[in-house]
Amino acid sequence: MKRRIGVSGWLQHVALGMVCLLSATAVSAQALPALGGDAATVTVSGVSSGAYMAVQLQVAHSSLVRGAGVIAGGPYDCAEGSMWRALGDCMAPTTPDRVPGANATAARIAAWARAGRIDDPVGLADDRVWVLSGTADRTVERAVVDSLVAFYRARLPDEAVRYVRHEGAGHAMISIADPAANACETSAPPFINRCGELDAAGELLAHLYGSLAPRAARPGGELIAFAQREFTTVAPIELSMAAQGYVYVPQVCREGGCRIHVALHGCRQGEGVIGRRFVERAGYNEWADANRIVVLYPQVAARSGLAWGSWRWVYNPKGCWDWWGYSGPTYATRDGGQVRAIRAMIDRLTAPAAAEPGRAAR
Repeated sequence: MKRRIGVSGWLQHVALGMVCLLSATAVSAQALPALGGDAATVTVSGVSSGAYMAVQLQVAHSSLVRGAGVIAGGPYDCAEGSMWRALGDCMAPTTPDRVPGANATAARIAAWARAGRIDDPVGLADDRVWVLSGTADRTVERAVVDSLVAFYRARLPDEAVRYVRHEGAGHAMISIADPAANACETSAPPFINRCGELDAAGELLAHLYGSLAPRAARPGGELIAFAQREFTTVAPIELSMAAQGYVYVPQVCREGGCRIHVALHGCRQGEGVIGRRFVERAGYNEWADANRIVVLYPQVAARSGLAWGSWRWVYNPKGCWDWWGYSGPTYATRDGGQVRAIRAMIDRLTAPAAAEPGRAAR
């Protein structure tokens, strides 16, 4: 005979299950290690919402970030705090002139700088940028990406800006490291496509850092899951961030002095949706192994209103990085919760490496 469970009993079971799930996550995640990384070599990249976040990190922390790889992304603070503007003018504008032009973007950056919310934009002057847009991308259309590139070209030397306009690529990370990648023209989960031998991770890293050694055939470093709570100041879900993020550490980088690259997934690409597929198959780790690069993979979690552990109403059902303001009005600045969390993670990776037992500190 089946035992009937009342509403209160069902809620207790749900609560117990959530506690167990959260406990398991906390146990499995380590602390993000201090690795003595080179703070003068920090670069960022991302796809879709991750691309917008990469630009936000680059601009907000222009004194730290040395360059950005942008795959299907647009101008800094394009949405100006409006989800509707984000969905329209910053993704699929009705006409190209709906997208903020280079001068409008510069004015927006200057205003945030005068308010003391971002670094002096003079820090952008020595950056390098690599930007990709596909002709089959109907999610973030070419006019949006063109506007971002126009902003960069107005402020950087010609050789510092590389714009790849790929014929036939859909809205996705373009990778040669995923044996089950989608066809090139696809714009669907897991948003990792194969487009011949185009290796977006390798090309953008080579442009940002200069000549690189050939990629490793197979990653031999350590992929570490770490608790993001330490860096969010509030419960991660308050910012629509996941309980844990990842960092890829080549063995040699335990000795310190490695470069730091932040790779940001797009919407519906976080661990909660596609597991570790972006972290393991976007193509960064093979290059990291051969070139002394630590790759940080922060993670976002989807939310539709209220969520366990948070009383805030946050609408982020596709697990996107915040590039329109769901986490607060300063989302695109140093004070934005997600920007601040990622900066704190970078600071940990560049902190002096902890001495191992029986070995003097470096």
